[in-house]
Amino acid sequence: MTTQRIALVGAGLAGCECALQLARRGFAVTLFEQKPEAYSPAHSMPQLAELVCSNSLRSDELASGVGLIKQELRELGSALMAVADATRVPAGKALAVDRELFAGKVTELVEAEPNITLVRKAIADLDDPALEGFERVVISAGPLASESLSASIARAVGAEHLYFYDAIAPIVAADSIDMSIAFWGSRYGEPGEGDYLNCPMNEDEYRAFYQGLLDGEKVASREFEQEKHFEGCMPVEALAARGEKTLAFGPLKPVGFTDPRTGRRPFALLQLRPENGNKTMFNLVGCQTKLTYPAQAVCFRKVPGLEHAEFVRFGSMHRNTYVNAPVSLNEELALKSRPNVHLAGQITGVEGYVESIACGLWVGQMLAAKLAGRSLPKPPATTALGALLNHLSTPAKHFQPSNVHFGLMPEPEVRVKKKERKQWYADRARAAFGEWLKGLEKEGD
Repeated sequence: MTTQRIALVGAGLAGCECALQLARRGFAVTLFEQKPEAYSPAHSMPQLAELVCSNSLRSDELASGVGLIKQELRELGSALMAVADATRVPAGKALAVDRELFAGKVTELVEAEPNITLVRKAIADLDDPALEGFERVVISAGPLASESLSASIARAVGAEHLYFYDAIAPIVAADSIDMSIAFWGSRYGEPGEGDYLNCPMNEDEYRAFYQGLLDGEKVASREFEQEKHFEGCMPVEALAARGEKTLAFGPLKPVGFTDPRTGRRPFALLQLRPENGNKTMFNLVGCQTKLTYPAQAVCFRKVPGLEHAEFVRFGSMHRNTYVNAPVSLNEELALKSRPNVHLAGQITGVEGYVESIACGLWVGQMLAAKLAGRSLPKPPATTALGALLNHLSTPAKHFQPSNVHFGLMPEPEVRVKKKERKQWYADRARAAFGEWLKGLEKEGD
């Protein structure tokens, strides 16, 4: 066993995966977990790796981003993916687990690992005396990190780069937008094509959309997610509830636009902002929402031009502490201001169970290689894991957490039929990941 001493704070999905990756490579790890000394409002079990929401790890199909990354994790020796596969319950094409059995088996793995010392203690901040003497610290406290620890991280990254709430609008695929209706343009006809796509509505179309927002089923806030909305991130349906024309005079105001089809100003207008440089995905501006996913699909398809919209990501609003990773973290997912402190899991800006496991695995394997005097090259951006890590290092004006999906990957350099695109992305990813793995094996990693 080597002499390096590593502390991990938080024994959720990312923390347990990271600890096991390091320990199995011979590194001494002290894993701090506040339960049962203290519980977040979302947690109730003393076991590690507790799944607090759904018991589903989503699709297991390779022709999906999350299915791909699960397979990549299996091939990288993920401890938690092995447990998930062993505790799965019937869920069609998805991987769902018995959550109590899953958490119990992960806890047994951690407790049985001789290189892991599990300490049931809450860590107050980055300068907690319990962290003194460790060469590396990994913060994997999850999206509900304590107020004191969050405040300490905020001081380290700058308060403006730490966020405590997600206000996320839906994202749709560009090739699912009806371009005979949507048009590029800037308000008041400013020079150039314009940075936004615009979906114009007449009065009847606006009223149908408005009513859909009012009637759509909403996701109820859990007790620990009660929040006071700032005006700038109000759910669009909450704004609609203030009055029939609130949106038409607010985020959907048509002032300064002319509908090319009619030559007149539309009654209302929904703007779509490119989500990536290739303009293959578009964010529905001002449409952060607490509608359920099925309700979002129905409601937003009432917008002219979005009748057949394919949703790359649905909108949401929930408690989620995360940093502006491209600004705050270096390539090793360490704080730029404190390079011996790494972050792992949802606090970095990944979203979802599997993505948290992936982030924890990567930090564990990368850190193990670094402490052994080697470097671990990132997987290509054409792979699922590489695309997710690339998201954390790509500067964005509006950085937000993301699940893994094909929209994070580079666009095809050849023409691919729409119905074949997902399989094409999957095939390219599998080939690229295989070549990357071969390269690691040649280096003896």
